Amino acid sequence: MKRIGILLTLLVFGNISLAQNHLMPLWEGAPPLQKEMDLKEEAVQEGILRISNVQTPAIEVYLPTKQIATGKAVLIFPGGGYGILAYDWEGTDFAKWLNSQGIAGIVVKYRLPISKSLTNPKEVPLLDAQRALRLVRHQAEEWNIDPNQIGIMGFSAGGHLASTLSTQFDHSIEREMDEIDQLSARPDFSILVYPVITFNDRFTHGGSKRNLLGENPDPDLVTRFSNELNVDENTPPTFLIHAQDDQAVPLENSTLYYQALHAAGVEASLHIYPKGGHGFAFGMGRGAVANWREVLLDWINNLK
Repeated sequence: MKRIGILLTLLVFGNISLAQNHLMPLWEGAPPLQKEMDLKEEAVQEGILRISNVQTPAIEVYLPTKQIATGKAVLIFPGGGYGILAYDWEGTDFAKWLNSQGIAGIVVKYRLPISKSLTNPKEVPLLDAQRALRLVRHQAEEWNIDPNQIGIMGFSAGGHLASTLSTQFDHSIEREMDEIDQLSARPDFSILVYPVITFNDRFTHGGSKRNLLGENPDPDLVTRFSNELNVDENTPPTFLIHAQDDQAVPLENSTLYYQALHAAGVEASLHIYPKGGHGFAFGMGRGAVANWREVLLDWINNLK
């Protein structure tokens, strides 16, 4: 009987844990800027879960138990060069960790601009990011979230999307709107992890630039999506982390953005580690960079 009681307890708590996360599509019906095609999302688990060809963008919501909930939430944009999403490595793993800190972790499965079903590919990631943040604000009361404490976290190309949202949250295109679209898409804070920031040829990540804007993009588009050029006083407080030995996305991406934030009077924190490379995620086994999450938590807890 004792063993049965233990088993029942585990089942009950297991169900409670499972009930804390769920998937919610961003859009009712067909997403905007997408034509009907017989395309399928692909997911490949090879050490990292890589998702490609997203056709139904969604948020995967992980909520902490009410006993430890702080009211804060972080939307997470996984990286992958705008070609795939490193969905667990830079997504769900962090959502679960944030939950352990009393913070809602919400992974954004955004559409990728290389999909053939998109009618205006360059606008789609930002459109999905705006919708994701507005949808969380719309659901804030139900999910025990303070609508004024919703931040974002982006890794690599996901960091480019997060910095685009931070600087272009009010950008709009002609389309049908609903009540959720009336809410603000401005993040309350931003966390950028080895981010792609600039599309300046000298420092950019060529794959991310090409996948978002195509070959030989218009110079005006390069300027628009070089986010260090679009910072102003309304850009949210930002935490940046980068490794000096990053061979994929040069360190200058973070330093250029930090300099722009500082010049605009925006609260910012820049952390550079000598080693870590690119794509280190939690940083385990890579030396001092493994401590970056503790530094981040201190920053989050001391935000005004």
